[in-house]
Amino acid sequence: MPSSSTMPLSPDPPFLCTEDASEVTSDHHHPPSPFPDSDEAAIAGLLDAEPHHMPEKDYLRRCRDRSVDVTARLDAVNWILKVHAFYEFSPVTAFLSVNYLDRFLSRCSLPQESGGWAFQLLSVACLSLAAKMEESHVPFLLDLQLFQPKFVFEPKTVQRMELWVMSNLKWRLRSVTPFDYLHYFFTKLPSSSSQSITTASNLILSTTRVINFLGFAPSTVAAAAVQCSANGQLPLSFHDRLNSEMVRCCHQLMEEYVVDTCPASIKVRITEAAAPSSPVGVLDAATCGSCDTPSERNFAGSAEEQAEPPNKRLRSSASDAPRR
Repeated sequence: MPSSSTMPLSPDPPFLCTEDASEVTSDHHHPPSPFPDSDEAAIAGLLDAEPHHMPEKDYLRRCRDRSVDVTARLDAVNWILKVHAFYEFSPVTAFLSVNYLDRFLSRCSLPQESGGWAFQLLSVACLSLAAKMEESHVPFLLDLQLFQPKFVFEPKTVQRMELWVMSNLKWRLRSVTPFDYLHYFFTKLPSSSSQSITTASNLILSTTRVINFLGFAPSTVAAAAVQCSANGQLPLSFHDRLNSEMVRCCHQLMEEYVVDTCPASIKVRITEAAAPSSPVGVLDAATCGSCDTPSERNFAGSAEEQAEPPNKRLRSSASDAPRR
């Protein structure tokens, strides 16, 4: 199991970026440029790159044995999805945010007795980074912190956390996601519609709440989502490099824990934009031991609040100005 580093607790951790541009962009595995749907070589390039944009291999096991605070993770994912819906960000932005969060948590440990501030700071930083990667308009850091969070962080604090996240992600922010495969996989079906693509996108976003989907590669999640939304149309093969058994298992998990458990709420929770004055909603999500044990579900609640972080303030009113 790889060693974990702990996030510094000092008010001013040394989050300094000393690399020049060539060092940041060199020797890393980036996914290829946008490609035609029929370009098999480009898909092969994505399949080669996707392992470099996934959490560490032991991360799912650590989530299952609660070495990682899965309750706090679920709260963070729910908050990210709510802000994503409010600003009408692209689905890729939300998925990238959770991808950054999980990859960071698979490599680093947050303060144990933080009372929730550490996960909240990480969530804001990950969403901010993803929005900068995908969105043409990115809200100010204070404007991202919606839904009356207990902690509101100063921009300079979020920016230091962003550097800490990027460093631990080895500056690989152009992650391969299931959305990179969707249109290509839909071309393998006899017919498809925009509604099918929308349904598959919603299914993919819903998987971010369930920890067992962390065990599947982005290509596998995309193939399973297409199968779930294809109305019985199944291709002979999406790609010869996909493991059909893994796709079957992922498909079964989607049918059991995403499609069948809350078919109506998938669309509502992801597409409806709530008012900024609403409290943070804590939504239950099922986690399962394996694709063959659908009855084993663990539902997570809110994390207990115990302590306060440095360089943060309690939110006392909406008109508070950031502290210098």
